[in-house]
Amino acid sequence: MALTIYDISKKAGVSIATVSRVLNGSENVRASTRKKVMDVIEEYDYTPNAFARGMGLHSLKTIGILCADSSDLFLAKAVYLLEQELSSNGYGSLLCCTGYNPDIRKDYVNLILSKKVDGLILVGSNFIGVNEEENLYIRECSSQVPIMLLNASYDCPNVYSTLCDDFSATYEAAEALITAGISDILYLYGSVSYSGEKKRKGFLTAMEAHRVPGYERLICYYEGRTDRLNEIADFVEEIAASGPPFHGVIASDDCLAVGCMKYANRKGLRIPEELSVIGYNNSVLTDCCMPELTSIDNRLETQTHRLVETLIGVLSGEEMPKKSIFSGKLIKRGTTLF
Repeated sequence: MALTIYDISKKAGVSIATVSRVLNGSENVRASTRKKVMDVIEEYDYTPNAFARGMGLHSLKTIGILCADSSDLFLAKAVYLLEQELSSNGYGSLLCCTGYNPDIRKDYVNLILSKKVDGLILVGSNFIGVNEEENLYIRECSSQVPIMLLNASYDCPNVYSTLCDDFSATYEAAEALITAGISDILYLYGSVSYSGEKKRKGFLTAMEAHRVPGYERLICYYEGRTDRLNEIADFVEEIAASGPPFHGVIASDDCLAVGCMKYANRKGLRIPEELSVIGYNNSVLTDCCMPELTSIDNRLETQTHRLVETLIGVLSGEEMPKKSIFSGKLIKRGTTLF
C-alpha cells in the first residue's frame, strides 16, 4: 500500500500542510524541517506521482460534495452555496446524495474518492457518528484527501470543521422566551445528529438554568419526514391532547416550526398571543407563512465561505484553522412577542 500524506506527516513529525509545502517546492520551510520530510520520502522510496491524490499535485481541480438528502432545504442551500464558492475559486464539484444509511454512505465516499477529487466536503452533521467506530471511515479518507465538515466537528488530522454554535443559539432562544414570560415551552426536534444533539442540550441547559419545573415532558422527538407539514401538525395536536399545556415552541428546524403553526391555525390559536413559535435555519420558509416566522440564523453563507476558504488554503499548503465556529443569531419576526 502506497504511503499517504498522513503517513509522511506522522513519520516526519510535522503537519500535513508542511509536507505539502515541501513537495510543492515552497521556500517557506525551515531547512531542518525540509530534511525531516525528505528523509521519510527517501526512506520509503516515494515518488511525487504516486502521491498526487493526497497532495493536490497534477490536480483535477475537483472537489467531492456529499449530502444525505438534496431535498432538505438546509442541505440544498448549503450545496448551492458551496458550489458557487468552489466555482469562484476555479474548482468544479461532484455531488453524491448518500441517504442516511451508514453503510451506503461509506460506499458513496469510496465512489467519489475513486474520481481522484482533491478534497471532500461532508455537508450536514449526520456524517458524524456517536462513537469512534462509526467515524473510522472519515479517519481513513483523511489520509488521502482533506476532509471538510460543514455543520459538524471531528478531531482528526486533515479534517477541518466549520459550524454554528447550535448549543448557544438554542439556549439563547429558550432564554428569550422565558424572559418574555413563557416558560411552558415545547421543544420539537427531528434529528439526533451531532447538530441536533447540540441544539437539544442547549434547550435543556437553559431550562435547567432557569429552574423551569417539568420541562422534560415537553421535549418531543418527531420521527417522520419534516416536509410533511400536516403530519407534523397531527403530531403536535397529539402532544397537546395528551401532555401538559404549552404556550411556546422551539423547533430544531423551520419545517417543524411551520408544522406547529399549522396546528395552531387548526385550533384557532392566535400567534404569537397564545402560542409563540421559533424555528431554526432561517430558511425561505420564514417568509412563506403568516405571520412570518422567528428563526435562528445559523450563518450558512458565512459558514460555506469560510469552509471553502479553509479548503483552498489547505490545498495550497497553508496552515489553516482546524475549526471555525460561528454564533447563531435570533431573527425576530411575527411569531414571537419580543
